[in-house]
Formats: sequence, structure tokens, C-alpha cells
Amino acid sequence: MIVCAGKSENIKGAISIGVGLLESVINLNNLIKKHKPNEILFVGSAGSYGGYKIYDKVISYCASQVEISSLLNISYTPLTDLKICNVSCETKTIVNCSNYITSDKKYSKLFLENGYDLENMEFYSVAYIAKKYKLPFRGVFVITNYCDENAHKDFLNNHKEAIKILERVVEDI
Repeated sequence: MIVCAGKSENIKGAISIGVGLLESVINLNNLIKKHKPNEILFVGSAGSYGGYKIYDKVISYCASQVEISSLLNISYTPLTDLKICNVSCETKTIVNCSNYITSDKKYSKLFLENGYDLENMEFYSVAYIAKKYKLPFRGVFVITNYCDENAHKDFLNNHKEAIKILERVVEDI
């Protein structure tokens, strides 16, 4: 099953699961119960913490859900499953997910120094539900922006081309 966020990120050939952590986890759970897929492929845009360039195509088998406050040691969580990797994980590109987009270069650097590579809002939900159903998963991302003060502007400027690249990825599958 090929899925994408939807709304402004509808990709031909992919099923929309919703934007953010909550919409995507609920909708993907319902889709899996209905369609019973063998695997899940998420396609979407991502911001780079600095290790990847604009329009790079990146494949990941690992998702995390870490907030800036955690890296700054000013919060804690009782949750233990904050990083989920596909059992067949060969690459270690970690996509961090939050309902917020990092827009400060110093925090972006902090994520990168702690082993996180990209930022996307939905991939952790995909990993979480895939794990629940014991399904293999992966994500294919196209970088639209760096996680800095220009993140939103660059995302808007580069989004259309990123969608074209992702649609070619889906066509080739």
C-alpha cells in the first residue's frame, strides 16, 4: 500500500492518510484494517537538518518522535517507543516527526548531532501502525527545505517540484 499525507501533498497513485501525527495514525489504521496490505510505503516531503540537499530523494526505514525540548533536557516522557525501525532496516537515515516544524538552525544542528537526519510530520505514525500490524514499511522522501528560518518559505517554493519527483517514484513502483 502506497500512502501520502494528502491535502497539499496529494500524490498520484498514493492514498491520503492525513496531515500530522494524529490524522495519519487514525486514518492509516482504518485503511490497514480495510485493505490488509502486505507492506506500507509512505511518500512525502521532508526538511533536512543539514545532511541532505534540496530535491535529494531519500529512503528511510526508521522513524522517531523526539521533540526539541527533549534534546534540550527540559522535558521528559513516559513513552518508550520513540524510535521505530523496520526489521529489515539497512539504512540508518532517521526521520524525526512532530506536529511542529523546526525553524531554527541551531536546533536543526542539535537534531543532526544526535543522529536525526530529516523531519516529516507523518512518518512516525506510519512506522507505529506498521509495527502494530507487523508490516514492513519504508518511506521515500524528497527534501523541500532545510530546517531553518526559511523552512516554510523554501517548502512552499520547492513543494511543487518535490511532488513531481515523488509522483515519478510512485509511477516506477
